[in-house]
Amino acid sequence: MRTLTHGTAALLLALAALAGSAAPGHAETVVVDQVGKKFSTPELTIRKGDTVTFANKDPITHNVYSQSPGNAFDVKTQKPGESSDVTFSTPGDVDVQCAIHPGMKLRIHVGN
Repeated sequence: MRTLTHGTAALLLALAALAGSAAPGHAETVVVDQVGKKFSTPELTIRKGDTVTFANKDPITHNVYSQSPGNAFDVKTQKPGESSDVTFSTPGDVDVQCAIHPGMKLRIHVGN
């Protein structure tokens, strides 16, 4: 029978913790900037439970929202420099817009 030293046991525990943080069920946060009256990407794929941070990098106010079933949200008025987190809990496509600037559009694909 082998006995683990304190250092080896600590290393194994640290590796197990790191492996757990990379597990498929681990939720992530993705940042989408708003710059030049546009979202930084027109399309995004995330997993169920992930959070999207909408960061207003414009010198003007935005109002990001979606009316997509299962993932409807409205961050309300978002002043320059502010950011808002939205967690997506239902798989499906989410159409995101700005209520102030109708040309701002983003589609988020939420997977399982």
